[in-house]
Amino acid sequence: MDNDEDIKHDDLGSAGDEAETGEGARERHDTEHDEEIVPADERTRQALAFVTDVIREMELECKVRLRRPKEGDSPDEINIEIVGRDAGLAIGKKGQVLQALQFLTHRVVNRPTLDKRHVLVDAEGYRARRDDSLATMAKRLGRQAVHDGKIITFEPMNPRDRRVVHMALAKFEGVITKSDGEGEDRRVQIIPVRRPAPASETSGGS
Repeated sequence: MDNDEDIKHDDLGSAGDEAETGEGARERHDTEHDEEIVPADERTRQALAFVTDVIREMELECKVRLRRPKEGDSPDEINIEIVGRDAGLAIGKKGQVLQALQFLTHRVVNRPTLDKRHVLVDAEGYRARRDDSLATMAKRLGRQAVHDGKIITFEPMNPRDRRVVHMALAKFEGVITKSDGEGEDRRVQIIPVRRPAPASETSGGS
């Protein structure tokens, strides 16, 4: 569309890549995970063991453990957290190593004939901070879409990032969101909508 504006989000959070595993973050996550969570089922144990083995083979000084579910998490979701001084290496540039590790863990857990289980692998709260940044950007662009009256289209996103944008703007007045495209080219559009005219205007002033 002629009035579309394409938005890139590759650099989200990249400015803080070197500080992702600062002392404050480590202390906060160590406190959050003082109590170890015991895997409740075989596939969760399998996922935890796989990530632990990979981190060991990478010779990273980190601990791998389950994260407590947060509000809105699916009960079938497997949440794994990596913490420690080398967690930044497990994250990689713009989260690429972390994303690859999550993809492999997802493949290990979701064998053919089994019900699909969503797997989330995080390190020192990187994904949570990135989600917050993405949600903040989505709201800023929502205001821009309303102000300019133009559709704003993000670059292709993975399903998790698309969900963050949709959720951030679900109750945002003046816009709707929709996903467009197929496969890896699927992207989110922020679409401004006109507010309904007052009844006096739509009914001819009666």
